[in-house]
Amino acid sequence: MNYRTLGRSGLKVSEIGIGCEGFMDKPYEQVKDFVDLMEETGVNCIDLYSPNPEFRSRLGRALAGRREKFALQAHLCSVWQDGQYQRTRDIGQVKSGFQDQLDRLGTDFVEIGMIHYVDSIDDWETQVKNSPVMAYVQELKAAGTIGCVGLSSHNPEVAQAAVDSGLIDVLMFSVNPCYDLQPAGEDVEQLWAESAYEKPLVNMDPQRQALYESCQRQGVGITVMKAFGGGDLLSQYSPAGVALTPAQCLHYALTRPGVASVMCGARTLEELRACVAYATAPDSEKDYAAAFAAMPKISWKGHCMYCGHCAPCPAGISVADVTKFLNLARAQGQVPETVREHYAALPHHAGECLACGACEGRCPFSVPIMENMERAAQIFGK
Repeated sequence: MNYRTLGRSGLKVSEIGIGCEGFMDKPYEQVKDFVDLMEETGVNCIDLYSPNPEFRSRLGRALAGRREKFALQAHLCSVWQDGQYQRTRDIGQVKSGFQDQLDRLGTDFVEIGMIHYVDSIDDWETQVKNSPVMAYVQELKAAGTIGCVGLSSHNPEVAQAAVDSGLIDVLMFSVNPCYDLQPAGEDVEQLWAESAYEKPLVNMDPQRQALYESCQRQGVGITVMKAFGGGDLLSQYSPAGVALTPAQCLHYALTRPGVASVMCGARTLEELRACVAYATAPDSEKDYAAAFAAMPKISWKGHCMYCGHCAPCPAGISVADVTKFLNLARAQGQVPETVREHYAALPHHAGECLACGACEGRCPFSVPIMENMERAAQIFGK
């Protein structure tokens, strides 16, 4: 298993994490089997959006004696009422629901305190940012009850506002090659609606790209939800027009700026093993470029997907990394210190480009790579 640092939190998380929906309705014995397999394979990050009390108790029992081996992304504002899940901003319910979570998990600390499901600007501004909810979350962080503050959203406009506020350290966001084409909106169902994919789509929505780049610049780590689009992207009915593989979806998400871990919605041990297999899969299995280039009604022409098909460079330049840092600098209008230092740490730089054009001949998306290398050399210095 590979591990990444979750932004400025400093937390080391496995590239493959797990969402709780897959074992939420299972008996304790099966929950324990999941946790056993996670421990065995090095999966250490668990998202806990569900407030189901029985699930929480079973997971807490399964974690007993090995709690320190896992990073828990525990949600606030997600409560259990009348036998079902509810989202709330009522501070009394938020506090009691979070305490119930700690009690049932058998812990007095969670690594990530995730403010649950904020998809509208009004909700962010009035019900979260400037409300007792944020004050409570900050109190929890100051007290050491949570290690860092997170927020989950499907709306890049809301997510960007939260990132720019400086109040969150982690963003849980829906990242996959189809949702990334869609503009910001408060109706999450539009992300998978058939009507949203009826017309030709060209390149990633600029707000989404700017969000990922902003997260990397500002040190906000991204944990990914819906990498498989609820399973839709893996089927013949995929909105992309072609079925993708789990490894392709995982690799796409993990090559976006700022992303640290993907919360896979595995519902069986076999599905979890298939996701974990990403860590040792050959590059040929992870490669999404050919599939993306062949998608009907979708074009990424001229847009660097960080797929790596430009390699190998005869000068040894990591073209994908240089392009990523170039895009980060362009989006900011200047060279942030962290971007400059990461660029400087590369073994070879854009100024070493031989302008041989081999990379452009291999690029499935017709990216003007030599032009980008020239521009990077101007921005960062030779």
